[in-house]
Amino acid sequence: MNHTRQIVLGTYNQKKRDELQQLLSPLGIELQTLKQYPEAIEVVEDGESFAENAAKKACQQAVHLGQWVLAEDSGLCVDALKGAPGIYSARFSGDEATDESNNDLLLEKLEGLPDEKRGAHYVCHITLSDPAGNVVLETEDRCQGRITTERHGNHGFGYDPLFKIREYHLTFGELGPAVKGLISHRAKASRAFVAQLNELLGKNPQLLDKK
Repeated sequence: MNHTRQIVLGTYNQKKRDELQQLLSPLGIELQTLKQYPEAIEVVEDGESFAENAAKKACQQAVHLGQWVLAEDSGLCVDALKGAPGIYSARFSGDEATDESNNDLLLEKLEGLPDEKRGAHYVCHITLSDPAGNVVLETEDRCQGRITTERHGNHGFGYDPLFKIREYHLTFGELGPAVKGLISHRAKASRAFVAQLNELLGKNPQLLDKK
């Protein structure tokens, strides 16, 4: 391929970039993060759903940067908490939230609940915007699991040490990136996204060419 296809991932999270880059590499796409764009804006995530937040992050950043922007919004929905923390997963424990403080609060809120009442699922919604701010592609998927009573494993990020996959009897924190890269909410939504993007590029190979 004698040209470079480029997409900006609307996040500073390198781990998310690495997961997606593996899937996009076969399409000859170079995935960048906002770290490479000092002029990037801070998009206010005040949508009422994962889809709304993903669209805001993709479209507003795309118009500002004049680039194709891929954004995803994901989070943990816990049955016993009526779907919380949901779209507030990253700041569950407050504006200064960390993975540790979020996990601590989740454990506190579920304290004493039996295993059968600790059901949860991760959701990931992915949106691609063109430089004019138009949504071109969207995909969404989820991954079912349960919340453990204590942390297990050091892999991943977010709530991964507490999110147990029933079929494996292990958390994402224990399973590691290889398995997570196959079965996670982000992995499934990403694969669907890549399949649709591949189809789109088949019709217009120059769509994402770097200017």
